[in-house]
Amino acid sequence: MTIRVMLVDDQVLLRTGFRMVLAAQPDMEVVAEAGDGVEALQVLSATAVDVVLMDVRMPKLDGVEATRRICAQPDPPKVLILTTFDLDEYAFSGLKAGASGFMLKDVPPGELLAAIRSVHSGDAVVAPSTTRRLLDRFAPMLPTAGRQPEHKELERLTEREREVMVLVAQGLSNGEIAARLVLSEATVKTHVGRILTKLGLRDRVQVVVLAYETGLVRAGGQG
Repeated sequence: MTIRVMLVDDQVLLRTGFRMVLAAQPDMEVVAEAGDGVEALQVLSATAVDVVLMDVRMPKLDGVEATRRICAQPDPPKVLILTTFDLDEYAFSGLKAGASGFMLKDVPPGELLAAIRSVHSGDAVVAPSTTRRLLDRFAPMLPTAGRQPEHKELERLTEREREVMVLVAQGLSNGEIAARLVLSEATVKTHVGRILTKLGLRDRVQVVVLAYETGLVRAGGQG
């Protein structure tokens, strides 16, 4: 199956570079491009796309709002936020808007390709530890970050599930969580699945975001 990719970035040179990398892959095809969020929404209304590589800072409509509108549609494509990391304080908002994760603009080609394949298959697109570093940097800048009372939905979790959620948010993989809690990796995977179902979350990225929003985990990775 060919993965249909859309490139959304106001820098033509950057889109050209990504297109060349993707075009060399037998399982990927760049089916659309756009220079801003408005154009992206227009193109998506008439083009079937599986994965959108979305820049954050663009004219007319930025990547965060474009992502929010895309993810609100029925059966939307997956969205990967493209960020310069050191400059884009909006990346956290992009994750909240429904993006499946984020990539650095200078990501090595191999990592970009792996991320596209991963998100297309329904998995999280970035290592939780990478997401955590982003949130550690920008969560304190949000007016309510870490200051809200815990959300009622967390009461649905068992004590063990809350424990697993904290470790997910701290950047541990299933294997690392299994070793920490002396459980099998399959059991940890089951716990993560139940957390996603009970909280109505799509993937591990959303688990991390919610853990920060509710104060279950604070900036710095402390639970």
